Amino acid sequence: MRNSFKKVYLLISVLMVVMLAACSEDVTNATSEKSGGPVSAKIGVISYMTGPGAAYGEAITNGFNLALDEINEKGDVKIELIIEDSAGKQDQALTVAQKLMSSDDIVALLGPTLSTEMNVVGPEADINGIPIMGTSTTAAGIPQIGEYVFRNSIPESLAIPAALEKAVNKYGAKKVAILYGNDDLFTQSGFDTMKAEAEKMGLEILTIETFQKGQSDYNAQLTKIKDLQPDLILASALYNEGAVIMDQARKMGIDLPFVGGNGYNSPQVIEIAGEASEGLIVATPWFGEKDDPKVQDFVKKYETEYGHKPDQFAAQAYDALYIMAEGLKNAGVADRDALRDALAEIKDLDGILGKFSFDEDGDVIMEPTVLIIKDGTFQLFE
Repeated sequence: MRNSFKKVYLLISVLMVVMLAACSEDVTNATSEKSGGPVSAKIGVISYMTGPGAAYGEAITNGFNLALDEINEKGDVKIELIIEDSAGKQDQALTVAQKLMSSDDIVALLGPTLSTEMNVVGPEADINGIPIMGTSTTAAGIPQIGEYVFRNSIPESLAIPAALEKAVNKYGAKKVAILYGNDDLFTQSGFDTMKAEAEKMGLEILTIETFQKGQSDYNAQLTKIKDLQPDLILASALYNEGAVIMDQARKMGIDLPFVGGNGYNSPQVIEIAGEASEGLIVATPWFGEKDDPKVQDFVKKYETEYGHKPDQFAAQAYDALYIMAEGLKNAGVADRDALRDALAEIKDLDGILGKFSFDEDGDVIMEPTVLIIKDGTFQLFE
């Protein structure tokens, strides 16, 4: 009986020591954060890692991981990324987002990749009071979903008008044809902006043609466009369909400049379409040949790590994690509400894409650069 009592007493003593140690560790961590020590935080990532648009997700996660190593090495904050695959699907994006949000350890979300996905994930994040930042979601209305929703990617409403204005001035265009994917929020939003801007500029819209994701034959749409003889083709598409459209257009003898939406801003267009991609005009915050030490340092590090040059999506992701790190540092604690408020206050943060600020809706304030594919590369369009 006495031995049994001793065993119980010993067990209770051990449990008390463990509990005291855990409490002590929590107090130490909290004190460390409040006293200026590095804030430790887990951030969930929802990325398009598998499926036809996986090149977007690969570039984005590469950008995050490169920034992660640098941020943690500096030591102002310590971040751990928990990455989940959405496969570019709304339902899967929502499922993995709910999984991440259910963990109290997750203080913020990055992604998802497509505006279509953000349309369902954003409201859920806002309801749960967790900051979420889109790094590639450019459709209209994303930051307006709620006060916890941000993005650092230039919206189509800024990028497309910049590209279209330069193209019209360069080629003296008067007539345009529009081609867009009508089964995706992102490409539909791009079309809305293209149409509105073309009408605003007094351009004659000869025809509006549609297609769906995964479509392989564009002969009917392109034949109609060719017969109408526009000066420019405006196309809102993801890189897979966009590259195939340009390839088929060139084979049909359509040698017109294309003005593309944000989905065209990928080296994959050149890889898939080859010479047929020549003459594509896009607006983007990213230009890898920019004569800026920060840009060239990033390009060199990325190419060394991954074996190829970064694209816009990698660059936006890289800057986004630095924005999150700045928010955590300024908040001084790994807390969702404190981080949201700190993000909203960020002004003129120096990134590789330029200086970042958020407007009152959580949208990025930044000027786009207009590029054209020439001689197999994206170059400044002048």
